[in-house]
Amino acid sequence: MDSTLKNSLKESRIHGEHLQPFGAYWMDFGPGEHVLDCHWHDESEIFIVLEGEVLFQLDEEHFPVRAGEAVFIDGGDIHAGHAMGTEGCRFFALVFGAQLLASAQYDAIQDQTILPFQERKATFPRLIRPSGTAEISLLAHISAIMEACRSEVPGYEAAVKGRLLMMLYELTASGLACNRSMNPTGGAAKIERLKKVILYIQQNYDSTIRLHELADLIPMSEGQFCRFFKSMTGQTPMDYVNSYRIRQAAEMLRVEDRKISDIALEVGFDNISYFIRVFRKMMKCSPSAFRKGSVEI
Repeated sequence: MDSTLKNSLKESRIHGEHLQPFGAYWMDFGPGEHVLDCHWHDESEIFIVLEGEVLFQLDEEHFPVRAGEAVFIDGGDIHAGHAMGTEGCRFFALVFGAQLLASAQYDAIQDQTILPFQERKATFPRLIRPSGTAEISLLAHISAIMEACRSEVPGYEAAVKGRLLMMLYELTASGLACNRSMNPTGGAAKIERLKKVILYIQQNYDSTIRLHELADLIPMSEGQFCRFFKSMTGQTPMDYVNSYRIRQAAEMLRVEDRKISDIALEVGFDNISYFIRVFRKMMKCSPSAFRKGSVEI
């Protein structure tokens, strides 16, 4: 396995590249499915629900996000999502690094707009609803970004960057800018504990992970730890471990021509039948069907 992938401190997915520091994603999920397992990354993210409803988690906050509403996630924030209702959900996400917006030299834009955004002193509201003129304008920019990413016409990267800069301008001009440079909830210690556990899982998912090992990281008793982890993520520790392993296996199935049994062992399952059962439960299809392209993640 690529050691860079295995030792990634956060989410393993690479969003964009040096010349295009953003990634654009469209995803569909059925009723009750985990839209996003609890994770974090250094980049910022804009998440807009296109159909259905998602119960979203940002650090310790939980709130519903409905079709036509968007969530802004600052870099470093732990976040997760769970499809609500009976119809499932569909969403678009843009994950972008701060370097996308940075000026070539230190100028007024960098000083007055980009730096306060990077320092979370002037950032977006967590939840953006079409409840006012400024919010409707922000959502329109997000829709335009989505269409630019979908079309990928020559120069669309400039459209993405330009729209994001316009959003920052309108954010400040409208008075919607939020200062989240300090954590007002007092939950920073809980978040750091959870990140420590998630980091351990990401670094060791291909080996046997025991509950007491995770509990000892904090440290807590196993019972206390299970309650803490479930309250923070909505999943039991072992459900989260299995979910992370299946996500890694799904990525391998998409890009690697290897035996399914080898991939199962590679991501930490020592029982192939159990791997197939967990994969089918989570991805709503068998590993072989997923490989054939019937499902995308």
